[in-house]
Parts: sequence; structure tokens; C-alpha cells
Amino acid sequence: MAKSLTTYSAFWSYYLKEHRKPAFRALHYLGAVGALAYLILGVTFEPGLLFFIPLAGYSFAWIEHFFIEKNRPATLTYPLWSLVSDFRTFGLWITGRLGPHLKKAGIT
Repeated sequence: MAKSLTTYSAFWSYYLKEHRKPAFRALHYLGAVGALAYLILGVTFEPGLLFFIPLAGYSFAWIEHFFIEKNRPATLTYPLWSLVSDFRTFGLWITGRLGPHLKKAGIT
């Protein structure tokens, strides 16, 4: 990424382009589900499990970025926007509303 992104709208388009392949987005979804599971289990049963939220949330995504796509995770530059976008993408996908966002970002 050559220039700095100054709006979330610009970042959202960039984020979707960095996650254009459905199989790779699925790894992010696994991370989101894992993070949510540890959050629920940690709050409900065992607070020590809260420690595993970042590990569950980022392990699949970072393996995908570093070893498969060989690009730099947006989390390193835009941590908050990246976190929001991880869950936004997951929410849009699980409700069947991700398609128009991908199309708008130029992803077919």
C-alpha cells in the first residue's frame, strides 16, 4: 500500500481487495468465530480463556497473509479499522450481503 488511507471508506475498499479470494476470507471467518467463542466462554465460564481471543482471531488470518497470499496484514498499519472490517466482512457474509460490497470494490 503506497499511500496512507485517511477514511474508513477508502480502507474498506482496500481491505476487500486484499481479501478477494473466498477461500482466504474463510480463514478470516474461522478466526472471527474462534475469537467470539473464546469471548463467550471467557465471560461465561473461565476468564483465563480471554487470553486466547487475539490468538484465535489472528492466527488463521496471519497464516493466510504471510504464507499463502504473501502480503502484509492491514492490522499492522490500521489495527482498529482492520478489526472492524474483519467482523464487518464476517457479518455481511453470514447474512448474505457481502456480494454488493465486493462488486463495488471491483471484485468479481
